[in-house]
Amino acid sequence: MDTTLRRLLAAIGEPLVEVATAPAGLDVPLTGLAIVDPDDEPDRYPGQLVLVIGVRGRAATAALRAAARRGAAAVAVKAGGPADVLRAAATEAGAALLLVRPDVRWERLESLARDVLHDGGAAGDDGSGDLYSLAQTVALLTRGVVSIEDTASRVLAYSRSDADAAQVDELRRLSILGRQGPADYLRMLREWGVFDRLRDSEEVVQVDEHAELGIRRRLAIGIHAGPRQLGTIWVQEGAEPFAERAAEVLVGAARVAAGHIVRRRSQQAPGGRWERDLVAGLLDGRASPDLVAGTFGLNEDASALVVAFAARGGDPASQELVVAELVEVVSVHAAAHRRAALCAAVGARVYAVLPDVHGTDGAATLSADVVAAARRRGDIRVQAGIGSPAAQLAGVPGSRREADRVLDAMGESQDVAVFGEIRAEVLLTQTLGLLAANPDLRDPGVARLVEYDREHRTDLVGSVVAWLDAMGDVRAAAERLTVHPNTLRYRVRRATAIAGLRLDDPRARLVHHLQLLAAGRNRP
Repeated sequence: MDTTLRRLLAAIGEPLVEVATAPAGLDVPLTGLAIVDPDDEPDRYPGQLVLVIGVRGRAATAALRAAARRGAAAVAVKAGGPADVLRAAATEAGAALLLVRPDVRWERLESLARDVLHDGGAAGDDGSGDLYSLAQTVALLTRGVVSIEDTASRVLAYSRSDADAAQVDELRRLSILGRQGPADYLRMLREWGVFDRLRDSEEVVQVDEHAELGIRRRLAIGIHAGPRQLGTIWVQEGAEPFAERAAEVLVGAARVAAGHIVRRRSQQAPGGRWERDLVAGLLDGRASPDLVAGTFGLNEDASALVVAFAARGGDPASQELVVAELVEVVSVHAAAHRRAALCAAVGARVYAVLPDVHGTDGAATLSADVVAAARRRGDIRVQAGIGSPAAQLAGVPGSRREADRVLDAMGESQDVAVFGEIRAEVLLTQTLGLLAANPDLRDPGVARLVEYDREHRTDLVGSVVAWLDAMGDVRAAAERLTVHPNTLRYRVRRATAIAGLRLDDPRARLVHHLQLLAAGRNRP
C-alpha cells in the first residue's frame, strides 16, 4: 500500500517542512520520490513527491507547474520570501505544496522521505510498522522528544514535537537537519563514556542538562541485536519531566527498534527483492531457468554451481542481521569471482550461484575468501558447502541440495568442503537422518544399551562405536579411548550381552554400527 501525504507529514513535518496548500487533501497516495532541477528536461512523475532543487521561492514556480502537469502529487520547494505565487500555482495545478526550511539539507529530506515511503509499502494502515511510528509512541509514553539514530549518529526517525520551539534544544535541531551537534558536547559525551555504555550494555543511560551549551537532559539506550549495536534511541526532556516509567519504555522500544532495523537491512541487501526472490526460486526449482537466464543475461545451457554459506553459533536474536550482512559479503565476493554470479538468502543460509564453471577450485577460493571476510567484518564464524557443477542452469536445484548436504555433514573444524571430497560423510549423515526420522527402524537392543548408559553413567555405546570404527582392532580403539585393551574388551562383551548385538555377522555389524552412531548423535 502506498504511503499518503498525511503519513509523510506526520513523520517528517516540522521542523523540516510545512504544508502551504493541499488542494486534493492530505490522503493522496505517494508512489515515490523524484528530484528535479529546473534546467532538467521534464519527465513524468505520476503520484510522486517532487523535490525542486537549485532554486528558491518564486523562482521555483515554473518547475512546480511543470511537475504538477506531469502528475506530481506533491512538490517540495525551499522557502524564500512570500509564498503567495507558489501557493496559487500549486492550487491551480492541483498539487500539494510543501515549503522546506531554508537551512534543511536536501539530502537529509530526501533520505528521510525515502525511508518513510519505503516503510509505507510494508506497514499496516496505521503505519505501526515503521520507526517513525515507534518514535512517536515513545515520545507519548516518556513525555520527551525522541530521535532514533544509527551507529554513525545519522537520524533514522524522530518524533514530531508540538511543543514550543524553545523546548527543542540545538543538538536535536541540528541532528534532524543533517548537521553535527555542538562539538564540545559530543566530545564530553565521549569523555564521559556515554557512547561506550550505549555500545556495551542494554541499560538506559542518563545525560544531565548542560544549560551553558544549550543542551537539555536526555535519556538514551543502545539498540542491539545480540552483541551488535545497531543504533541509539535518544529522548530529550521537554516542558514536562520524564514520565515515571520512561526508562522501562525505552528498554522495550530498543528491542522493537532492533527488529525494524534488522528487517530494513535484510530488505536492502544487494539486488532488488524481486530479483532475490527469483534467485531463490531458481535454487528450489520454482523459477524456470529460461526466465532466470533472460532476467540476468545468462546462458541457460551453460554450467552452474551452487555454494551454500551458513553462520554458526552466535546469538539467535541477531541471526536475521547476520544473514543480511552475510548476503552483502557473499554478493561482493561472488561478483568479483564471477561477474554474472547470483546471490540470495533462503532461511538462515546464503547461496551463491556461479554460472559457467566446470570445476570447484574457483568456488573453494571464493568460499575461503568469504569465510575470512566474515570473520574480519564481525567475528562471524561461517562455513561453506560446495555442490557439484550442474551441466545446465536447470541443474541448480540439484547442486544446491548437494551444497546443503555438505553443510549438514561438515565437522565443526572445517571452513570449506566440496561435495566430491566428503561424499562418504554426506551419505552417512543422510542415512543417520533417515534413521532419526523413522523411529520404527530403530533397533530395540540399541535403545536398551542407550538407556543402560543413561542409568549407570557409562559409555558402552561410545566404546562399541570406537571398536567398530577401528574395524575390531582392540588396541587402536583402546588407545583412542585412553583405556586398557582389556577394559575395552569387557565393555564390548557387556554391550553385546545387554543389546543382543551380533558382531560376528558382517551385515548385522554394519546395521549395529549405523544404529549406534545414530544413537550417539541424538544423546544429550
